[in-house]
Amino acid sequence: MKKNSVATDLAYVAVFTTLIIVLAFVAIPVGTAGVPIVVQNSALILTGLIIGGRRGLYVGLLFLTIGLALPVLAGGGTTLRALAGPTAGYIIGYVFSPAIAGLIAYRAPRKKIGMVAVFIVAAFAGLFTQYVFGAIGLMVRSGLGVVEAIAAQLAFIPAASIEMTVVIIIALGVHAAFPDLIRRQPKKAAPAQSQAMATS
Repeated sequence: MKKNSVATDLAYVAVFTTLIIVLAFVAIPVGTAGVPIVVQNSALILTGLIIGGRRGLYVGLLFLTIGLALPVLAGGGTTLRALAGPTAGYIIGYVFSPAIAGLIAYRAPRKKIGMVAVFIVAAFAGLFTQYVFGAIGLMVRSGLGVVEAIAAQLAFIPAASIEMTVVIIIALGVHAAFPDLIRRQPKKAAPAQSQAMATS
């Protein structure tokens, strides 16, 4: 069981890391801070929603590790080059956003309405994480003040909100097709039922 679990984890991490690398070819310049709109950030959040926080964290780490040697970031950049520029904070956020999104999503109930609500919170929590790290990066690398760094995020909100909507729909569709992705704990039997079962 443990070997199968490790092999499954490795397969998921490899597949989603590859997907994120492929999406490096999609980048749209916007704003005055030198930070483009990219699809990779949404793909990382989608990763967390689908395969969970732990695997999502591994994907983020592997992705950035590969980026130390290869230009896998949006626009053909490497991790080292990105960390030296205004996008440094967003790059660090790539590690934590799928982990946070996945941790929240994997606590969703089976009921559809509850699951949708939790996935919405999870997706935007992941996005918020990227924005927080991004703002800190802009303050450190671009010398922006707190207000300026926060204001620099505003240009991304409309497009990001649309991306999150698509991400949530895709994630919900995947979990509807593969409900066993989220390993939920079995419900505990009521005390009376447990006692009856013990004496039977």
